[in-house]
Amino acid sequence: MKKGLWPITRTANQEPSDKNSDSWIIWAAWADRITFEDIKEQTGKSESDVIKIMRKNLKQSSFKLWRKRTHNQTTKHRKKFENSRKQLNQRINFSDND
Repeated sequence: MKKGLWPITRTANQEPSDKNSDSWIIWAAWADRITFEDIKEQTGKSESDVIKIMRKNLKQSSFKLWRKRTHNQTTKHRKKFENSRKQLNQRINFSDND
């Protein structure tokens, strides 16, 4: 994948140093540009495991807010993100040809 196609995560919160800790998983889950696939590659935790960790460690209202944000968000799912990026590029190229 080209470097320019994948967005860079910019966050005010510092990344926890231990990538196998719950605090890193929570940090990564809240980060918009880190996909569930990336979390699985780093920690071995699946999306359902991440959801369980988030449910256990967050207040109910915070968990609902997080789920609402990530449920249909294309950047949290690599395949959805790549498909949406392709569609966007096709639309841009189509409008440039007009």
